[in-house]
Amino acid sequence: MKLNKKILLSVFLALMVLGLSSCSDTMTGNPVGNQPPQTHLFLYPDSTISQQPSKLTVNWWGDDPDGLVVGYYFTWDESNWAFTTKNDSAFALQIGAADTSYFFEVCAVDNSGNGVYDNSIVQNGINFGPEPFVDANGNGVYDAGEKFYDIGLIDPSPAKLKFPIKNTPPELSWDTLTVVPASSLPVMTFRWKASDLDGDETIQKINIVLNDTNNTANFVELRGNTRLVTLRVRDFTSANPETEILIDGAEFNIYAQKLKGMVLDGFNKVYVQAVDISGAKTPFYQMPGENKTWFVRKPVGKMLLIDDYVTSDDATAFFNNQLSTINGGSLAGKYDTLNIAGKQIPFFSYNFFLTIKLFDYVVWYADNNPSIQAAQNVVNKYLDNGGKIFFSMQFPRNPPPDILALKEFLPVDSISNLVPVLASNTEFVVDNSNPANNGYPNLKTTSTILGNFGLYPNLTLARPIYKSSGTQIPGHTGFINGNKNLFFIALPLNKLNGNGNVHQLFEKVLFQEFGVNL
Repeated sequence: MKLNKKILLSVFLALMVLGLSSCSDTMTGNPVGNQPPQTHLFLYPDSTISQQPSKLTVNWWGDDPDGLVVGYYFTWDESNWAFTTKNDSAFALQIGAADTSYFFEVCAVDNSGNGVYDNSIVQNGINFGPEPFVDANGNGVYDAGEKFYDIGLIDPSPAKLKFPIKNTPPELSWDTLTVVPASSLPVMTFRWKASDLDGDETIQKINIVLNDTNNTANFVELRGNTRLVTLRVRDFTSANPETEILIDGAEFNIYAQKLKGMVLDGFNKVYVQAVDISGAKTPFYQMPGENKTWFVRKPVGKMLLIDDYVTSDDATAFFNNQLSTINGGSLAGKYDTLNIAGKQIPFFSYNFFLTIKLFDYVVWYADNNPSIQAAQNVVNKYLDNGGKIFFSMQFPRNPPPDILALKEFLPVDSISNLVPVLASNTEFVVDNSNPANNGYPNLKTTSTILGNFGLYPNLTLARPIYKSSGTQIPGHTGFINGNKNLFFIALPLNKLNGNGNVHQLFEKVLFQEFGVNL
């Protein structure tokens, strides 16, 4: 037994020696440390690419032989490095005065950080700044407990790519809604479309000019994001009037510089051009187009006659004759006309109010299809600006007008039921219960009038004047408001001159109540 123990001990010692010898063999040489990651860009296999627009997406990826990639640092100027965990990003590169090139570098970061937040990461001769973190409390500095990216080794050989950026010139065209009539008063709205593949923000300015694109002194440079303007002339005493530019049609946003070159009582064209940050320009686009004309009328006086009469009738001739002959013909040739009946041109809502504001007095006549919405939009604003309006207007029969819509521009409480037919020779008399109505003439229909309503004015805001002689129409058909700047009669005056008194009504309202001053 003693011999066997000695043999076993000898064998065990021999095995230990062999084991130590084996271990010694495997640990010869220098140990290998942590290896940095490698970074790749995979747009193209070489370091240059063809010219591109200034908006582009760059893609990259990284691998680490002995760890994990936790993020990337990238730069466009070799000085300012940004951190991201993404493998791609979209960039908008600023176009300069000419085509240019940018150099992009990106380097991968592995997960061999030191486990603590570092205020400065300096590797490979580059100061990457403090470790990125999630600023949970928004105070701009790292606080204990906030998530941070523990930066390990950074690829010492960033992947690089040259991006030669080619400027794309802007594009411009007139909006399809922009049309101008053959003739108009000196208020008109224009809208265009402008874009740039490099980004619409690279459009630096919009040049606008009247009539002569060779005269650069008359160019007005609008902001590059301008897409709609209303042009308006208000000075009719100058031989060379200047034109206001209302950005987005707003009176609170009138451009500081005015356009020169508008020809009143003559033909005009408007030209626009887009210019980007590199100086690339579109051609000038004109409105109206080739072989088309736009005649701009100079107002002849302080009064505007609005024709809102849709049906074929003698209304136009009647109202023009009345205004030209009343008060000894003092208004003849001293009022302008504007037709808004039927199909209205685009941007009517911009143009209409600014147009009537050119005048102190408005006479607005309509059949039973009046532009009620237009009245809702402009009447109170016009009166608040010192204007005065004379209405001769029927209302639609089917459906009847909404009283709430009427209240937006008339001082009325309610409206009567429809009176389908009003016979010829029906008299409308003055309500003499109020002495202030003295001087108003009685009126009589000259023909049958279809579809009629009576009104119930708000007696606090208005003074009733006309009513039917019998019970044909309930309520009143005519009134004037308390400020004496709005007169309304709910009948067509061209069918109320059976006793020849309409001229007297015009004289009473316009010259006595409104105080027309020529």
